[in-house]
Amino acid sequence: MKKIEYVSIEQLWDRLLSREPEKIKSTFHHLNPTERIAVIEHLNHMTSEGGWHSEQKKSAKIAIQTIENFLKGNRQK
Repeated sequence: MKKIEYVSIEQLWDRLLSREPEKIKSTFHHLNPTERIAVIEHLNHMTSEGGWHSEQKKSAKIAIQTIENFLKGNRQK
């Protein structure tokens, strides 16, 4: 996967919430372990807490599923 340079945190979240598995995986792949934990925690909050639009919750669920599949695939290698 090629290195991604982010100009802003908004771009990072746009990619993570894009509903595009390749963008989500590529973005997550380039995060360090601490950032990965923070992203997963935030996505889980988005899906379980009030105050988020239904489309945001849907995007967060897709991101979580994509990340889980990505991590499972990496463990099997």
